[in-house]
Amino acid sequence: MSSSTIYSLHYFNGRGRAEATRLIFAQAGQKFEDLRHTQDEWAKLKGQMPLGQIPVLEFDGEKLPQSLAIARYAARKTKLAGKDDLESAKCDVIVDTMQEVNEAYYHAWFHIKDAQQKETEQTKFKSDTLPQKLTGLETLMNKFGNGTWAVGDNVTWADLLVFDSIQNVLKIDDQALEKHATLKKNHEAVKKLPNIAAYLANRKETAF
Repeated sequence: MSSSTIYSLHYFNGRGRAEATRLIFAQAGQKFEDLRHTQDEWAKLKGQMPLGQIPVLEFDGEKLPQSLAIARYAARKTKLAGKDDLESAKCDVIVDTMQEVNEAYYHAWFHIKDAQQKETEQTKFKSDTLPQKLTGLETLMNKFGNGTWAVGDNVTWADLLVFDSIQNVLKIDDQALEKHATLKKNHEAVKKLPNIAAYLANRKETAF
């Protein structure tokens, strides 16, 4: 990314849908403004955002919405999107597969209001959806990667997004990776990257 460009990432005070981009910036050593808005601040800013939602990445007079588009753009600009077009496409496949897990998780934990339905969906997620999706994800990583990294032989944004998503999974099932050796190895490898380790050491715990 251009050293003269100022990047501002708008989101709430949580990991949520902005954390993958924060991890990309951290791994790349790219400075950015991590703007964590309160609900009152967001109420005033909402009308200024392209879709009336965040995260939004602001730079050079542009406001880029949609969390995956932001993360993908950041990955391209920081050389974390794969070494060629095929690796870039494979990163997208990994990310899209992980997003299926994320959307099911968000639905079961945050979108359902009825208590009985919420419990049913959470049980289904843990017993059915999660192990099935993690098995598929690991199959892809074994095919696309080198046994440690998800795609090719170096860290990409796919590893960082999977790492962040798996942290949510481990909060609800701390044994989720025990039957997935490649995923577990990948998670540990990302955690040990010097820039990521430094970022995590300074990251405060948030509600989401």
